[in-house]
Parts: sequence; structure tokens; C-alpha cells
Amino acid sequence: MTRVLHVLDHSLPMHSGYTFRTRAILTAQQAAGLEVRGITGQRHAADGPQVETVDGLTFHRTPGEAGGLPGLSEWREVARLAEAIVALAKEWRPDILHAHSPALCGLAAIRAGRALGIPVVYEIRAFWEDAAVGNGTGREASVKYRLTRQLENHVVRHADRVFTICNGLRDDLAARGFDRDRIGLSPNGVDLSLFGEPPPRDEQLAAELGIGDAPVIGFIGSFYDYEGLDDLIAALPLLRERHADARLLLVGGGPRDEALRAQAAASPARDAIHFTGRVPHAEVERYYSLIDVLAYPRKKSRLTDLVTPLKPLEAMAQRRIVAASDVGGHRELIEPDVTGVLFAPDDPADCAGVLAHLLDRREAWDRMRDAGRAHVAEHHDWAKNVQRYQSVYHNLLGRSVEGASGAQNPQRVPQG
Repeated sequence: MTRVLHVLDHSLPMHSGYTFRTRAILTAQQAAGLEVRGITGQRHAADGPQVETVDGLTFHRTPGEAGGLPGLSEWREVARLAEAIVALAKEWRPDILHAHSPALCGLAAIRAGRALGIPVVYEIRAFWEDAAVGNGTGREASVKYRLTRQLENHVVRHADRVFTICNGLRDDLAARGFDRDRIGLSPNGVDLSLFGEPPPRDEQLAAELGIGDAPVIGFIGSFYDYEGLDDLIAALPLLRERHADARLLLVGGGPRDEALRAQAAASPARDAIHFTGRVPHAEVERYYSLIDVLAYPRKKSRLTDLVTPLKPLEAMAQRRIVAASDVGGHRELIEPDVTGVLFAPDDPADCAGVLAHLLDRREAWDRMRDAGRAHVAEHHDWAKNVQRYQSVYHNLLGRSVEGASGAQNPQRVPQG
């Protein structure tokens, strides 16, 4: 039985889009008959034992804490993670190291893979220099931005195979000179077994929030600047010119929480904007039940043009209506007027107009819901998508055996 060790920045029990994708991959691989474990670097911030089982998945931790002078601290993190991988491999003996971005994880896996003589797969979920710009913690074209990009190129160049989560990332690597045909695609997905028929509207919660029977536009997630929630708040008064009872429900929290609440308080539609704060994961489904249209008004940037989000897929899997800004990451997921609708990014007026037109066309909603669910089942079901990894693993392991008997080393992704 093939053993795969996933090298991760952080994992469950922490909750993030990153950890939920990891859980989906490992769970699907276990169901497909692989033995899997995860190992996290020093940036995993949750307290817990050195070996931890969460949701039936086993994770190993790298001892010590990240910190120190910039540059030197990252170098030490890579060294400690590589050492931890090698130490674990002597006990558990994986056949494949499957590292997930950031590039620090990939570099540690490559060092460990060379020491152990086993192949390394590197998977890019986002370019972290662009994610830092989107989160407000980095600046495009800064020294750190350029160094992070160079490190990413180095890891792609030396990994035995590379995956990205979407075409935007793969196309960007191809533009850097890497062979597009040597970069696999493992799109964001959902475990459809978790999504049955959507629950009925939670009337008690609607009453508690003061929503009543009004049409509800909603967002559930983290409040980062690139999510564009300020544009959604600015769109609501314009939407209410055509649908006077429309409400906006914002579920979650994050760095923009305070600024968004201040903007809402100053809005002429302030009484129709509802913030819930963060809610327990087990309660999220109740809030989904209140929302007629899930809105994703991401701003246009390198991050949003290159990276596909998970939330719209989860909404479609639950047979929810999806409206999103017309950025590259959304265009990969949503076929306009078939599986959802798109509006111009950074444009509250167009957002309001598209939402108003959508609320006018309720007769089309069932068709749109069916199409969205069918799209997810065909292209984004982890039970199917996990097979994309299997063929690459088998190919690498076959060549590793050949290499051990005197053949050339496994072919690497060409230099960019």
C-alpha cells in the first residue's frame, strides 16, 4: 500500500480554507486505499501533542517555534521541518512526499526527499507573495515579494512533479518558462457525501436576526480586503431602490471587520445590514439556510485573477444561488447565467444591478441550482479528483524503482 506524507504549513484542528482542503485530500486518499499522514512546520500555531489525530487523520508536528530575524528565521524553519520529515520517515517510511505551498514547505520536502531518496510532489494553492499583498501584509515588487517568487521558482524547478489548484496558477508558471504539460491540475473540490438536500429555512434564527421573509444577500467567510465586502455594503442601498426589503447578512470576521461595521453604520441601509460575528462551524448551515443569494464580490488583483476560491463551490454543492465578481478565479468556476451570475469587480452599481436582476428572475433559480450542483459533481468532487494524484504517484514510484536499478533520476519540471 502506497504511503504518502503530506508536508503542510498548518493543519486541523485549526480552521481555514487551507486546512479544509487538506482534510478533503487526505480523507479522499484514505478512502481510495492509500496510507496518509501529515507533518506541519513551526507555523502551526494550535496547542496540542507532537502526534495528533483529528477527524481520523494523523498529524505530526515540528518542534520549536518560528521566529527570529527575517530571512534567517525562514531558513531555520526549513531546516527544522526537513529534519522532522527525515526523522519521521525513518519510523513510518513514506513512499512519496507531497508538499503543499508555501514554498518553505516545498523546499523542506525537497531537502528531505533527496536525503531519503524518495520523490517529491509540490502543490501550489496560491502564490504566497500575492496572498500577502491581498491580506495587506506585503507589497508588490518589494524585496520580500521578489525573493518569495524566486523561491517558488526554485521549488517548482526541483520538485519531481508539480500540481496547481487552477489554470490561472498553471498559466502563470507557464509564462515563467515552465513546461505547462508537466504541471498537473488538482482543482478545489468538495466532499459531496457531506451535502444532501439543503435544510429548510431556519425561521427561529431569521426571527432572532430580525430578517423576516425579506430576500437575503449573504457572505460567509473571512473579512479580508480582497473579498470586496465594502463594495457589497455600498451596493445594498442601490439594490434596495428596486427591492426595498432586501437584506445583507455578513457571517464571519477578520481584519476588515471593524472598518466594515463602521461603513455599514454610516450607510442609509444600515438597518438592513446584519453582522453575526464568527459562528461555530457546526452552526454555519443554519445561516446558509437564510441566504437566497451567496455573493462573492472579490476585488480584481493578481491573487483573485489567478486563484479559485472554495466557497462558491461549497455554495453550489448546497444548491445555493451564487453571484460573484468577474475576476479570473471566479470565471474558472462559474458559467454566467448557467451556474451563477457575474458582475463587474470594484463596481457597487453593477453589483447592485446584477443582484436586482437576479432577484427579478426567481423562476430561473431551480435551473441554476441544478446546473451548479451538476457542475460540482462532474468537476469538483474529491472522490473523483483524488485520482489525479494517483496516476502521478504511480508514475513517480515506477521511475524511482528504475532509478534504483541504474536508470536516470526521475524527470524534473523544466527550468523556468
